[in-house]
Amino acid sequence: MAKELKNLTKRADNYSQWYNDLVVKADLAELSPVRGCMIIKPYGYAIWEKMQQQLDKMFKQTGVQNAYFPLLIPKSFFSREAEHVAGFAKECAVVTHYRLRSTEDGTEVEVDPNAKLDEELIIRPTSETIIWNTYKNWIHSWRDLPILCNQWCNVMRWEMRTRPFLRTSEFLWQEGHTAHATKEEAEAKAQEMLKVYADFAENYMGVPVLQGVKSETERFAGALNTYTIEAMMQDGKALQSGTSHFLGQNFAKSFDVTYLNKENKPEYVWATSWGVSTRLMGALIMVHSDDNGLVLPPKLAPIQVVIIPINKGEEQLAQITAKLQPVIDQLRELGISVKYDDNTAKRPGFKFADYELKGVPVRLAMGGRDLENNTIEIMRRDTLEKENVSFDGIVERVKDMLEDIQKNIFEKARAYRDAHVYECDNYEEFKERVKKGGFFLCHWDGTAETEAKIKEETQATIRCVPFAYEQTPGVDMVSGKPAVARVIIARSY
Repeated sequence: MAKELKNLTKRADNYSQWYNDLVVKADLAELSPVRGCMIIKPYGYAIWEKMQQQLDKMFKQTGVQNAYFPLLIPKSFFSREAEHVAGFAKECAVVTHYRLRSTEDGTEVEVDPNAKLDEELIIRPTSETIIWNTYKNWIHSWRDLPILCNQWCNVMRWEMRTRPFLRTSEFLWQEGHTAHATKEEAEAKAQEMLKVYADFAENYMGVPVLQGVKSETERFAGALNTYTIEAMMQDGKALQSGTSHFLGQNFAKSFDVTYLNKENKPEYVWATSWGVSTRLMGALIMVHSDDNGLVLPPKLAPIQVVIIPINKGEEQLAQITAKLQPVIDQLRELGISVKYDDNTAKRPGFKFADYELKGVPVRLAMGGRDLENNTIEIMRRDTLEKENVSFDGIVERVKDMLEDIQKNIFEKARAYRDAHVYECDNYEEFKERVKKGGFFLCHWDGTAETEAKIKEETQATIRCVPFAYEQTPGVDMVSGKPAVARVIIARSY
């Protein structure tokens, strides 16, 4: 394992390669035989499951219920919302046939040309179209509203350049789709779900985020407003970590979804959609981890505490196990996930390095001398600090340490983010400084032309109009025109 760690690229040498190395070496995911797709390994999926379980709980607290809709969507559905289809047309995977047949020599299979579908089916890149076609059958009067649905599923967006978790052709996500009687209700729901995402990112992932609204160019296809949370990675780049869309009545009109109001008059329904994906795994890795491997927030770590006995012979191992078993039981009673690794086939040094690489927040180790002295070694993954402490009171100490680690990694990430947010009014200065990363708070004239010029000349984009910063009058640094807002501009993943 020591050799494996040496092969982990240093962040300062090549941040991108460090990330790719860590995904593989920490057993999170690997490339699949299918181009652009990944295999999420059990340890990586266990992290995603904890994310999923917590988010699902938070959604349901807002009245949302889970449902499931088909993977395959008739092509004609996409034609009904022009802006939506234009936004996804280049990413769609299309099913054209429904059967294979053997070749004449029987050695291979081929697509049966006689099994062509009457209408092609799109593997869902997102589900607005099929869901709003369905809502038409569910909604008749104001009594049927609101509808608050979410589905956990996979989607397909045919990507040319992929990176595990950050951008893959197939990925896992949740997509919420709600229907409301009024514009005000729909807007409130879109903003409520953005706050749920921000709460989850900061209080569970330990990732500080900026909430804001996207520019018109960066909106979701078919939305009137897209709200976003933007996180800063350790290389200063932005990662869009969740979005919530106010869709207005666009999809209701495209699919003729109306309801009879209290005056018995027909009105079009108002809509939202919102989603986060396995891209959050990429944020978790890139915000906290270091040159030794993953650093996981305790609230999302599959193993929160690992306990490793260091023994000479079976008799001593039995004594150490007997000493530790009450601690294991007490920690588990507190809801803390514990792994007791007494596998004698692996040396303690190998185990230490392996669990460090995998980001287990707290490590306890007990050897023969500890047994005699009533002590135990405790190490925290975020700071790599370790010490020998009294065995008495170790349960409370571990509990407090987990809480402190959760708080510490968030504060560390927030301090880094805040130190790399810059006000900038000089375009030439901006063009040089943005190469090194960071969030730039700049005045913008509100035009797509200025936005396009910045993107073309610097590879940076307007991430959002942030809610956290006071809007002040100013002049656009590119065009010299009066500004309509101060925006966050950054390079991104």
